Amino acid sequence: QVQLVESGGGLVQPGGSLRLSCAASGRTFSSDNMGWFRQAPGKEREFVAYITWSGGSTYYADFVKGRFTISRDNAKNTLYLQMNSLKPEDTAVYYCAVRTGGNYGYWRNYAYWGQGTLVTVSS
Repeated sequence: QVQLVESGGGLVQPGGSLRLSCAASGRTFSSDNMGWFRQAPGKEREFVAYITWSGGSTYYADFVKGRFTISRDNAKNTLYLQMNSLKPEDTAVYYCAVRTGGNYGYWRNYAYWGQGTLVTVSS
């Protein structure tokens, strides 16, 4: 059974940092291209970052470039999202997922979504 479990969310002040983790099981994680998405209340799920199976290529949404870093540890079957310089507009539930094909920036091209982890940026 494939399972993705996100963790690391919480309440942080503007300008602060968080590191999200996504623990994978039930698949050959080292073969999977992975993405992070987020969804704020009343908004559509949006692309945040993407990483290829080897970690050799990464892509980011414009609104997180220079602030967020996606990485992975295939030995630990874990995906990460380091988030720095957080802003109130980064408040959302963050999800990791496995890309199944197509445009890496479109959430419908992913499967095996985790339950998400809530990030709240507020003073």
